[in-house]
Amino acid sequence: MSAELMIGTDLAAEMVAKAAERASALQEQYGVQPCLATVLVGDDPASATYVRMKQNRSKKAGIASRSVVLPDSTTTEELVAEITKLSQDPAVHGILLQHPVPPQIDERAAFEAIDPAKDVDGVTMRSFAAMAFGDPGFRSATPGGIMRLLAAYDVPLEGAHAVVIGRSPILGKPAGMLLLASNATVTYAHSRTRDLPELVRTADVVIAAVGKANFVRGDWLKPGAVVVDAGYNEGNVGDVHFAEASEVASLITPVPGGVGPMTIALLLEQTVDAAETAVHSLTGLA
Repeated sequence: MSAELMIGTDLAAEMVAKAAERASALQEQYGVQPCLATVLVGDDPASATYVRMKQNRSKKAGIASRSVVLPDSTTTEELVAEITKLSQDPAVHGILLQHPVPPQIDERAAFEAIDPAKDVDGVTMRSFAAMAFGDPGFRSATPGGIMRLLAAYDVPLEGAHAVVIGRSPILGKPAGMLLLASNATVTYAHSRTRDLPELVRTADVVIAAVGKANFVRGDWLKPGAVVVDAGYNEGNVGDVHFAEASEVASLITPVPGGVGPMTIALLLEQTVDAAETAVHSLTGLA
């Protein structure tokens, strides 16, 4: 068996193009340009690269970018103050805190400083609750992008057994909630799960989000399983051993070119959503 690739690049480009059309309409009709503010703490090269990439994609989508760069010595209180300013600024529609942050910072406190109406990366507890309860709200960008990719490839989720390897509050946990909302049966696992390979072999859908290169091996998989690699490690390597898994899975995401483009596309789409909501609340439109 040789797996079909689930490519996110083309679908993400379609999403960004549609977001750009909506952004243009907002500017033409109301004189409002959607704005995404990015907050970067420290000088980690990889994080800086990710922020620049998101800013470049924003420009292509007609979304304004505002960049806040803080020193590595920034405290939790200082970061919260900066995010609070952005939350209170009516010209800013979406806020992205690039993570991870330096160890002295309480990341959860920083996330919770984001106005839920501007939480376009879906990192606040309010956004998680919305995903868990099926309420309107922003999806965590990577899990939301994964769900759009699965839908585009007509992956049947109802009644399927999905194993999510990873328990991050902004990736693994929300991915499980969104799969559950699609009527999948969800098992959360992680690097310390006992008999993990045996558990993964029961999965129809595997979401790998553990943050360890080549962690999931091909002989862990049920023949014909759908494999989504949400990991990104040094050297463009995912959390799944791609060569091995490709011989067993029916569908698999490559790294790069699979989940990554979808994450950014959903972030931009939700920024336009936030801008539209803000405009409509001011104009009294439904």
